[in-house]
Amino acid sequence: MKTNLRLRMLPAAVGMSIAALGLAATAGTAQAADPIKLGHVAALSGASAQSGEAITRGLQIAIDEINESGGLLDGRMIELVQRDDESKPPKGLIAARELIFNEDVAAFFGGIDSPVSLAIAPLANQEKTPFMGVWAAATGITRNGADPNYVFRVSAIDALVDVKLLDYANEKFGASKVGLMLINNPWGESNEKGLTAADEENDAVEIVGIEKFEGADVDMTPQLTRLRDAGAEAIILVVNAPPGAQMMKSRERMGWDAPVVSHWGISGGRFPELAGPTAGDAHFVQTYSFFGDQGEVGEAFLEKLMAKYPEIKGPEDVFSPVGTANAYDAMHLMAMAIEQAGSTDGDAIREALENLDGTYEGLIKTYTKPFSPDNHDALGPEDYIMVHYQGDQVVPTE
Repeated sequence: MKTNLRLRMLPAAVGMSIAALGLAATAGTAQAADPIKLGHVAALSGASAQSGEAITRGLQIAIDEINESGGLLDGRMIELVQRDDESKPPKGLIAARELIFNEDVAAFFGGIDSPVSLAIAPLANQEKTPFMGVWAAATGITRNGADPNYVFRVSAIDALVDVKLLDYANEKFGASKVGLMLINNPWGESNEKGLTAADEENDAVEIVGIEKFEGADVDMTPQLTRLRDAGAEAIILVVNAPPGAQMMKSRERMGWDAPVVSHWGISGGRFPELAGPTAGDAHFVQTYSFFGDQGEVGEAFLEKLMAKYPEIKGPEDVFSPVGTANAYDAMHLMAMAIEQAGSTDGDAIREALENLDGTYEGLIKTYTKPFSPDNHDALGPEDYIMVHYQGDQVVPTE
């Protein structure tokens, strides 16, 4: 009250000056709040940190392009806010809550780990904040039963990848009997369901055994021995890089040369280094390769990637390429949705994503209405390719 009295006693000119300062401060606050915050929850430390860095690079190149073109919603710049989930679902959930409640992000992106994304999806739906997966492939991430559903994905989906893995084992290696080696977590469960369903539809391939292991296991010889004794002619592998490398070492110690057909988790870390000389025996699925003809979009992207990250001299230096490519396309699609929505409101962005106008010439493909109210996955089997390591390089096998 005393402060108000003193203000009223000030000369008019001084009062006007204070008012002007107040308006300037308000304008400054508005400008400070002007950027559109978009979040990213991923493994930024630990064994899968390479995957988080790959995603970050794809997101950031897209953000640079958007901001250099004037931003969104009449000049608002995009600001990326990141949190480390350490590949742990509880950490991921805490990180997502921080982004939603403390950072007030308009939308956010996920990382490599399906268990983390599965934990985050209910929160995204509850808080009506669009969540875009760019790597984690568990079927239940997007097919989560929510209506409306705020979870989208520019990535592979297990239910479709599993069909690809069985077909490839049969067509590439002539395997009619396969054994499954699955990480014992929700991602492994998702693929067990998908592979079993795919097997029922595929008369050329039979699953002769299903084995599971923990992320900290260093010897999978007992599981592999059971699969070999059951007559498996190829191994279908679902795991991330470190335990995947241990599986390859166990196979090598056994002297078993059965082909390995893997999901893409092994490309999210230091698999060639950890697995050793047999790393190249594992053929795995991807959505993009920086080798071969890149087209106009790919060439421009690679140029920008090399300019921003000088340690990249060419395609051979792009680690975890699927994370980078998926993230780049996902950010551009999210930007299109925000612009179309004319708002950073979560519900408006969700509706825009489900009804995107026009087309987007992306890295992976040209997107035309990539999502719908019934389908929140932008990529399908026709967008998957098979690759393997040559040294540290990820190169196509087809």
